[in-house]
Amino acid sequence: MSDVAIKIENVGKQYRLGLVTTGTLSHDLNRWWRTTILHQEDPYLKIGETNDRTTKGSSDYVWALRDINMEIKKGDVVGIIGKNGAGKSTLLKLLSRVTTPTTGTIKAHGRIGSLLEVGTGFHPEMTGRENIYMNGAILGMSKQEITRKFDEIVDFSGCERYIDTPVKRYSSGMMVRLGFAVAAHLDPEILIVDEVLAVGDAEFQKKAIGKMQDVSKGEGRTVLFVSHNMASVKSLCNVGYRLQNGVIADAGDIDTVVSRYLRGDNQIANHKVWNEPDIKKNGFELLEFGVRKKGTSDYSDSISMIDDAEIVIRYRLTKSFKQFHLTLHYKNEQGQRIFSSSGCDRCIALQHDEGEYLQTSIIPGNFLNWGNYSLDLFVVEDRKNVFLVEADVVSFTISNKIVEIGAFMGKEPGDVTPKFDFEEVKL
Repeated sequence: MSDVAIKIENVGKQYRLGLVTTGTLSHDLNRWWRTTILHQEDPYLKIGETNDRTTKGSSDYVWALRDINMEIKKGDVVGIIGKNGAGKSTLLKLLSRVTTPTTGTIKAHGRIGSLLEVGTGFHPEMTGRENIYMNGAILGMSKQEITRKFDEIVDFSGCERYIDTPVKRYSSGMMVRLGFAVAAHLDPEILIVDEVLAVGDAEFQKKAIGKMQDVSKGEGRTVLFVSHNMASVKSLCNVGYRLQNGVIADAGDIDTVVSRYLRGDNQIANHKVWNEPDIKKNGFELLEFGVRKKGTSDYSDSISMIDDAEIVIRYRLTKSFKQFHLTLHYKNEQGQRIFSSSGCDRCIALQHDEGEYLQTSIIPGNFLNWGNYSLDLFVVEDRKNVFLVEADVVSFTISNKIVEIGAFMGKEPGDVTPKFDFEEVKL
């Protein structure tokens, strides 16, 4: 039995901007003849451009999706991320059969339950109870199945008090709760969820993510999840796809894909050398800054979680300082400062004469979690006078350690994972 839940081959979706028709009767007849009678491709869909919403194009046709190939296995929780207009919702609509692809094929094995938009299929004049039955029927549930799960759906939604009130009086958050509750209790083999949790409150988001985790891990079902909340994506998903202008720009394990997405175009090297210093002020000139695996001079070597990492800073002073030191601020891949470190007078003398200096600092192994980090440099005089701040001087990557069988270990929460000593005695 195949373990593939969804197989997408060479799928593309093209739209015409503006008019739905070709604009002329002869073109419309030609389209009908070629597509309906001869069963050929639409001749007016062969012209097109990349779906970049930020630029003006020369064609009336755009590819919302193009050359999409995916093979999603049963039990996978797939996070689909990307900027607005990247094609995420279009892909989910194709999978949910709301619309059909222009090119390519989609094969899904199992019943699909989808929640694409807030209150999809809800009638504003009908009560929550009536909409549960109608929405459940739209999603493919029988009346007996809905009745059996009705109390569970209402309890999950948290809308019991308003269940016999027309949904036009519901808040958008309440409609999301009710709509998600119905879809989540459909017991589909494949659950498709678009950016709907953003409307719910924190308590409901936590409940919804827990339900999706139960569906995927506990019941072995497949979940496709679109969201701009990277924390939710990383906590829920194990596989990631990043779309950009309608094509797959990145794919792989979710932590790697999210890290690259958050880093964006900010490809800062982990080693920089300046012959003519760009970073200089008040007698300080930065000559070199890098992060490497301790014990090696090659900055291209991978730094594992279990390795000691060495920060190397070479600089020149063109005047003397009575009190001078450097401070580093460590930032995670979201750009949040997680901690700082400073030599100060705990490690080095504050008195500095003119000349060139080489300063090193060690990040012990089993301290930083795997992921991408960057460093801000603060140059300090008289202990508290910060006269130079340089953000994101370098970035570096801590790679995942590999267990003996060759598989990657799952990522622990947080940015630091210190290895403390534990002692145990039998009583």
